[in-house]
Amino acid sequence: MIMNILIAEDERKTAELLKEFVESNPGHLVVNILDSIENSVRYLSKYQDNIDLLFLDIHLADGQAFKIFDQIQVNVPVVFCTAYDEYVLKAFKNNGIDYVLKPFEEEDIATSLRKFHKLKSSLSKGPAFSSGTLQAMMQEEKRPQKSFIVHNQDKMIPVAVERIAFFHLENELVRVYCFDNQQYSMLKRMDEIQAVLDKELFFRINRQMILHRNAVKEIEPFFNRKVIVQPTIPIPKKAIVSRLKVTPFLSWLEKPAT
Repeated sequence: MIMNILIAEDERKTAELLKEFVESNPGHLVVNILDSIENSVRYLSKYQDNIDLLFLDIHLADGQAFKIFDQIQVNVPVVFCTAYDEYVLKAFKNNGIDYVLKPFEEEDIATSLRKFHKLKSSLSKGPAFSSGTLQAMMQEEKRPQKSFIVHNQDKMIPVAVERIAFFHLENELVRVYCFDNQQYSMLKRMDEIQAVLDKELFFRINRQMILHRNAVKEIEPFFNRKVIVQPTIPIPKKAIVSRLKVTPFLSWLEKPAT
């Protein structure tokens, strides 16, 4: 069954990145991208019965997206997207099932979609979403992992996350590169690793690499509007930032870690 997804986002590049991330999950189709409160109200008034989930930027071209809920009864569950976190309580009072901070990554969107499906299956048929269920789901959010069990020859040892410069997928095996130039292997998928990392400290620049912000030494332009990261330690291959991730990556670097 295809899930119809609507996006309301006034930054075109961000909207295109979000669409790419959503549709990379099989069974999800972005039916339209809107850029304003006015267009969102008009579209939802006509078609919201055919929409399964709405990704909604809090700051649209003509004001705060919460004004949509003042003008129309919205029965569609909402994933709110924004660069600021001060609206979280208000978001969950307006059909919010999740809250994604920009710059988001592919796994953030996949996690939101999983939450949506979990909530959908846990509720009876109908459009209403209970605040109690939402609170329970919020409590399931995991704190960032502090260490990983890695393989070192024939032994397994714990490695603190603060030691790790980047994770790199090599021949279907994840290699862990530390700031002290130590290297280890892990029997985990990149998606699993990304899901439990602190998003303020780590960024997945492409499908093969998750990078710690302190491992970034320099950034160089590359062809087709991509960039190459020069890390602080040696790397087996070029660390190329995917074209659609360049803008969120640079924004992430500029935002200080708390």
